[in-house]
Amino acid sequence: MKNKWLECRNVLIIRPDNLGDLIMSTPAIRAVKETLDCKITVLTSSIAAGVAGLLPEIDEVLMYDLPWVKNERVPDSNQFFEVIAELKKRKFDGAILFTVFSQNPLPAAMLAYLAGIPLRLAYCRENPYHLLSDWIPEKEPYSFIRHQVKRDLELVASVGLTTTNDQLSLVVSDDNRSSAIEKLSDAGVDLTKPWLVLHAGVSELKRQYPQQRWIDTGRRIQKELEYQILLTGTLAEKELTDQLAKGIGPNAFSLAGLLSLKEFISLIKMAPVVVSVNTGTIHIAAAVGTPVVVLYAQTNPQHTPWKVPHRVLPFEVPEDLRSKNEVLQYVHQLIYDNVVPMPEPEEVIKHIRSLIAVPALEPSFANPVFLEPILVGSLFYERSYQNGF
Repeated sequence: MKNKWLECRNVLIIRPDNLGDLIMSTPAIRAVKETLDCKITVLTSSIAAGVAGLLPEIDEVLMYDLPWVKNERVPDSNQFFEVIAELKKRKFDGAILFTVFSQNPLPAAMLAYLAGIPLRLAYCRENPYHLLSDWIPEKEPYSFIRHQVKRDLELVASVGLTTTNDQLSLVVSDDNRSSAIEKLSDAGVDLTKPWLVLHAGVSELKRQYPQQRWIDTGRRIQKELEYQILLTGTLAEKELTDQLAKGIGPNAFSLAGLLSLKEFISLIKMAPVVVSVNTGTIHIAAAVGTPVVVLYAQTNPQHTPWKVPHRVLPFEVPEDLRSKNEVLQYVHQLIYDNVVPMPEPEEVIKHIRSLIAVPALEPSFANPVFLEPILVGSLFYERSYQNGF
């Protein structure tokens, strides 16, 4: 039977959630690009749109916060129909829907269906009938669990789209590096002395590492390693980084809100090691080759750092903060069966020491075209926390 996907020259990728999710999809997007030599447009959220333009495999970005994806703003239902009209106008040959195993792909499939996109590919737990032209029965997490990167690669491979390069990709210019260095210097950071990054901000309370432990960890870093500490975050997290800097003491710098996204990525690339909760920062670090220590709340096990030196320090999520999603509750009961306390500062320091001597990787990717988003409305499980999946 003829594979119609191989005839596609105008492909829509639907990845409407967070920044880190989109970054983890880049090897699969590369497989589409390399196999088809096609134009790739990504429909993503306002949270992830900024990074989408820094992925060299992407040609165009459409931004819309879909109503079935968590976001701070209430979506406008009228814009939903505007999005459908915009997608229909672009006459895509095919649409690929990337999801985590706890997400239902059918709302996004309906979006692509109503836009008249003839080929539509996704994992699905139930028979989608006409909503998807091509689909793989969803077996995660009940039969196995893969890293998100593997999951996405195997989805596109099912229709013959492959790549030999499964590294994450993310590129910023030297100008962003220079402007980041200038801002660090203005903030009082002595760039002739060693420094590292602590990233404490979380998008969900259940991923939070206690503030006092961040302070204790920072103090020990200064005392034992003699590193300056750069506390990063968004402008909304400035109060947190200010408090941490004050608690840690001299040579701790609150940088939340100071850097643009591109400058932040440049900073992460320059860092000898990053210590972070499990959020988009760890995937940025993986994409630019920076070693990372992850304080990893036991949520979705698919999202450890991909192909970069790292240490994952898991800890239990309080019961009242755990997801109400039945699939994630099943995962928690099955694989997070032991009580795992919060990592102590000395454990964090030990793993920082082990990574400082590890040279950063240098991914080689083509320079991207920087894009501005267009606004239109029995289980197999790898338990190796040290090495990821």
